[in-house]
Amino acid sequence: MSYQTYITEAIVCGSFLHNTADKVFVLFTREAGMLYATARSVREERSKQRPALQEFSQIRVSLVKGKQGWRIGSVVPGPNYFATAKSREARGSVVMLMKTLRRFVHGEEAHSLLFDFCVGASRLLISECQKRSFLELAVQLRILDELGYVDSKDIPKNFKVAPASTLAEYESELSAEKMKKLIDNAVANSHL
Repeated sequence: MSYQTYITEAIVCGSFLHNTADKVFVLFTREAGMLYATARSVREERSKQRPALQEFSQIRVSLVKGKQGWRIGSVVPGPNYFATAKSREARGSVVMLMKTLRRFVHGEEAHSLLFDFCVGASRLLISECQKRSFLELAVQLRILDELGYVDSKDIPKNFKVAPASTLAEYESELSAEKMKKLIDNAVANSHL
């Protein structure tokens, strides 16, 4: 019996140990949403997948859906946002982004626009930026809005489609206090 192979872009949002040398990875993929995929023998030093499958990395991965769930085939490494961050604050921003994704994105549902936004946001947050706390709140708000947890009438019209690199332009329309309130309401309404 043959299984279908899916090749997609993914961000490694986390991992946990499984069996002696296996690991299960939490992958936010462009075409399949958030999923758990097992990589066999990836914890062994001779594993060729080990360097690519680091947390906070963007990868190109082939996935196979089997009876026991998703399995990782081959992996092409990409940038590791945590390792390339310019400062301690930038690394904290990357961790915040991944925690937000793990908390609110559920199920194998395609979120290609959200994936593209998160890649852009990661690139923005690893650089030295002037308004980091504002940008972190704006990224969280945009993720929650994209997932449907925020009422669209409460945010500026173009904010929903703005690329991550232009989020700082909305500081005059969205105050930090307003964004915190919207995020808190979204978290309370999501029950997550």
